[in-house]
Formats: sequence, structure tokens, C-alpha cells
Amino acid sequence: MEQEALQEDHWDHVIESRNSLFDLRLREIWHYRDLLFLFVRRDFVTVYKQTILGPLWFFIQPILTTITFTVIFGNVAQLSTDGAPKLVFYMAGITLWNYFSTCLTSVAGVFNANAGIFGKVYFPRLIMPLTIVISNLMKFGVQFLMFLIFAIYYYCLGNIQPNNWIFLTPLIVFIMAIISMGIGLILSSMTTKYKDLNMLIGFAVQLFMYATPVIYPSSSIPENYQWLIRLNPLVALFDYMRYAYLGVGNFSFSTLLYPSGFAIVILVFGVIVFNKVQKSFMDTV
Repeated sequence: MEQEALQEDHWDHVIESRNSLFDLRLREIWHYRDLLFLFVRRDFVTVYKQTILGPLWFFIQPILTTITFTVIFGNVAQLSTDGAPKLVFYMAGITLWNYFSTCLTSVAGVFNANAGIFGKVYFPRLIMPLTIVISNLMKFGVQFLMFLIFAIYYYCLGNIQPNNWIFLTPLIVFIMAIISMGIGLILSSMTTKYKDLNMLIGFAVQLFMYATPVIYPSSSIPENYQWLIRLNPLVALFDYMRYAYLGVGNFSFSTLLYPSGFAIVILVFGVIVFNKVQKSFMDTV
């Protein structure tokens, strides 16, 4: 009789441990999509809720950084901008870099930052990294709008020549989001065991900025070192930004093959490692 009663039970949701590294349970994330949207709203509202200037910080930070780069790297160091106006050249790089660096560092600390809620209630842990990527996408959208305003101004002056490649922007941002999330997932899995990485990640991201054409065009790199900088999957994305919106530098669709392939591989690897670590991370956090 007990066996018959058990067979008649129909559960709406069953929580069980993962037995395979490749059991990603992406359908489960879709089931919790309302929670995802709730977390995104929370992040967007609470970050600037108790600040004096509020959402204006979305504009202040990139403007101050752009002015600093223009003075130091453009006027003092006299770095090349491929003939583009310095202000809009640096703003193009900063807009992309802010999104990438913020997503990477935030995802890298997702276990430590959310240990409290992870230890109290079950939900797909990938919800939190996805929340970070999506909520920062809204911040990127605000800063990108500001960049467009400056780009339109310089276009009216005849100083830049945008082209039809600008319609490829959503794909570029999507690739960058995947790369930042994939690397962040791997680092988050490592920081649960090696606490020193928490101190090194921010410093390493700052160093990585100088290996990425944020403050200089990739064309300024000597020819014999071009192969080395091209190992960085972000180079093609920054080259696209300057070529599509400012009309400077070189870009072709084939250059996106490497960053696209890298994004897929690093994301899959990151999710697999993340799913493995999440089973026992509460023992080490």
C-alpha cells in the first residue's frame, strides 16, 4: 500500500543533487525567471537609492574618467587616437571597458557576496551571475546613450564618419557579456578556496586594461607584437567600436570569429566549474 501511495504522488518540483558536470539545468533557470527579474530590479534600485546624486553617477564616472584620459594620455603622453577626436575616442573605450570590468569583478565575487542567501534558500545559483550581467547592461545602456550624444555632436562637426557596422552593436555587447561572465564564473569558483584571489582580481583587471586597446588604438602596436595583442579576445571588440562609430582603424567581420569562439568555450567551461563548486562552497566560504 505504501508503494502505491508513493507512486500516486505527483510533485510539482523535485530538488536533487547534480550527478553530472554537464547537467546544466538551463530549463530550471527559465522556471525561476521571475526571481531573476526581481534581483535585477533590486540591484538597479538599491545601488543608488541612498546616494545624493543617484543615477547621475552613471554619467559622472565615465565623464570624469574620459576627461582624465584625455588630459593624461591624449595631451600629456600624446598617444595616438588614429585621428579621431580624443574625447569621443576615449569615451568609446571606457564605455565598453566599464561594462566588461564591472561584470567580471562582480561575478568573480558572487559566492562571497551572496553566501547568506545561498545558505538559506534554494534556487539555481546561476541566477546571481545572470543578474549581475543583466543589471549592468542597463548601466551600460545609459553610458552608451551618453557616448552616442557626443558621437552625434562630432558627426555634425564632420570630425567622425560612422558607418553601417553600428547595427552590429548588440552582437558585440553580447559577446563581451559572455566573456566577462565566463571568466567571472571561473574566478568565483577559485575564490571560494583561495581567498588571496579576492585581493588580486581588482588589480589584475586594472593591468588587463593596459593589454586592451582602451586608451590607445591597436594600430599603434608594432607589427611584430600584433600577434601577441590579438590573443586578447577583447581587441576585436574595441576595434569594432572605434571603426563603426568613429570611422577609424580597421575591422572586418572575420575578426569576430576568434572572440565568438572564445566566448562560447569560456562560458561553457565556467558554467561547468561553477556547477561543480556550488555543491560544497558553503564549507569553504
